[in-house]
Amino acid sequence: MQKILVIDDDRDMCLLLKRFLTGRGFNISLAFNSKQALELLELTVPDLVLCDFRLDNNDGKTMLLRIKEVYPLLPVIIITGYSDIKIAVEVMKLGAYDYVTKPIFPDEIILTIKNALTKGPRTKPELKYIYFTGQSDQQPADTAGQGFNEYTFKESAALQKISENVECIAPTSYSVIIYGESGSGKEVIAQQIHKRSKRHEKPFIAINCGALSKELAASELFGYEKGAFTGALHQKTGSLELANGGTVFLDEIVNLSYEMQTSLFRTIQEKRMRRVGGLKEIELDIRIIIASNEKLWEASRKGKFREDLYHRLNEFCITVPPLRERKEDIMLFANHFLHLTNLELEKNVTGFSPAVEEIFNNYIWYGNLRELKNVIKRATLLTDGTYVEDRSLPFEISNYNKLLFEHVPPESITADITTPVSTHSIPRTVLHETTLKEVSIDAEYEMILEALKHTNFNKSKAARYLNIDRKTLYNKMKQYQQLNNQ
Repeated sequence: MQKILVIDDDRDMCLLLKRFLTGRGFNISLAFNSKQALELLELTVPDLVLCDFRLDNNDGKTMLLRIKEVYPLLPVIIITGYSDIKIAVEVMKLGAYDYVTKPIFPDEIILTIKNALTKGPRTKPELKYIYFTGQSDQQPADTAGQGFNEYTFKESAALQKISENVECIAPTSYSVIIYGESGSGKEVIAQQIHKRSKRHEKPFIAINCGALSKELAASELFGYEKGAFTGALHQKTGSLELANGGTVFLDEIVNLSYEMQTSLFRTIQEKRMRRVGGLKEIELDIRIIIASNEKLWEASRKGKFREDLYHRLNEFCITVPPLRERKEDIMLFANHFLHLTNLELEKNVTGFSPAVEEIFNNYIWYGNLRELKNVIKRATLLTDGTYVEDRSLPFEISNYNKLLFEHVPPESITADITTPVSTHSIPRTVLHETTLKEVSIDAEYEMILEALKHTNFNKSKAARYLNIDRKTLYNKMKQYQQLNNQ
């Protein structure tokens, strides 16, 4: 039975790893500080060491050097909650076999350990980003719920830029505004900022402002005292107070009422608050991270958002591009979600057919990463073979070019259901004889195309932008298709 020494001052992580790795046939020893680790190393030499980078008064680099001085061939894997490429390169140059970040993904840590035990030392650094959701050792990662809460940051220039911004701003206490469409991963980025900050041991409280009614917002944010209003039968602690010392993430903050924005501004400015119906002021030390899919400076000019609150919060800004603007990320995330779904469903789907890759790369992912993830979960479930085929995809995705020109009855059209379209899906009418009517049709086509671009290809918004109903917009598209086929 191969022996592994786990060195980590986080006892819960140590015990979790011991339970998981023992179940996989390893003999695990635990050390909660550098002194215990050195004592254990004197008694017996393990086959591998898992060492936390942040370790009491010592760091993983120092521990790594001490281990390598005595046991130069002993594989050491550095574990840390502070993902930093520079640290990774440094420790691996000093002899670490690999570098993984918390949370650690169970299947991947097993693979890393087995590679370290069987393949020997590496000749050059090879960075990996591994995620662990804290599941029990008998269960695969929960990619459907709260367990899966991180996306990888690598390869894409856009993701690298976001990662650099996170590493830059995280150690400060600056407020951060994250701009991006729904499903693009704004909350994930906020969590990464918190985890890499000095507040990482304190709470991270996420609040969806879009789900707060005007009447409930004050109670949810500030809490209330018993008897503050009818139905207040007990005292309630608000989200801001629960997050004291930590980070508050306010998603879609522009949806807060103007009055609530005023209260929030005063709270942030004065660093104190009162519960609804309360007289006692509570000192507040929180970091604010907000997210919006609407530019707040534009909202402030329209009177929808307080200008002073905007300037108070605008200390640092991160913009997350939509998935359709970074095509190189589509298959990166597709394969990542496929791997996680395989673990969840206990399947072994190894990839995507060329037809599916083409569909993915040409599709406008209006729901961004959230939509992509759900599509792959469903497709993997329906796949019996080695590769995901186009027949396993939702009909509206595999056939979206055709659906664009189909007539949609008025009763089936709602403002809430939209079909993303591509600029390449609208055929350009070829006119052999120039007439006034043809020029009019040509100009109309151009105007509709521009409206679709302006609204990110949301047909309901495009129809409102053009001051026509959505049925008319569909009929116009169908007309262009017929002209093109003549």
